[in-house]
Amino acid sequence: MIYIGIALIIMAVAFCILVLTLIPTILALKRTAESVSSLNDVVQQELRPAIHELGAVLAEIRTISSGVAEHTDDVKCFMSALGETGNSLHALNRTFGIATTVFNTTSVWLSGAKVAGKYILERYLKKRGGN
Repeated sequence: MIYIGIALIIMAVAFCILVLTLIPTILALKRTAESVSSLNDVVQQELRPAIHELGAVLAEIRTISSGVAEHTDDVKCFMSALGETGNSLHALNRTFGIATTVFNTTSVWLSGAKVAGKYILERYLKKRGGN
């Protein structure tokens, strides 16, 4: 029986030690629960207005994106017209380049014909006047 008494005393002391170590843990757990509860209250107070503001922002984004979608076709049309204008300007530039080349070539030929005509006229006049 002595062994049973000693075992009961050891169990009682172990239980007291367990209770004494659990009390601070339970108190810390209680403080943590209170802190989580107050955090939940703050989050609820702050989160609801933020969610409402986010809904308003999403509505504005929808409005803006629909406006952008409406004007996308206008931008495509503008860019197409701009491309056609660029092609037309390129064609005009080629045409003016060809005309300039023809004019320069014609000018050179006319200058050559003028010099050749003077030369032939001088030779003709020398032959006629020299005989």
